[in-house]
Amino acid sequence: PNKLGGVIALVMSIAILFILPILHTNKSQGLQFYPINQILFWYMVIIIMLLTWIGARPVEAPFILTGQILTVLYFSYYILNPMISKIWDNFLK
Repeated sequence: PNKLGGVIALVMSIAILFILPILHTNKSQGLQFYPINQILFWYMVIIIMLLTWIGARPVEAPFILTGQILTVLYFSYYILNPMISKIWDNFLK
């Protein structure tokens, strides 16, 4: 409902994709050794599909709250993924 908040979220969602390769410090390049991150990846795919669907809905009561929750979950993926990778790397030492 807030236009400035929507613009900031849009810019951040694109900027985080440019920052992500810089923050990649895993010991392995692929996800095959990170089972929890594999689950998080599919969680992210579902979140993106739901955000796409919510974006096509009218701005009404149930869709606003659903979009806000999905947006928080979208950005939480980019916080959780590196943390879990580091924990998994330390666990395998």
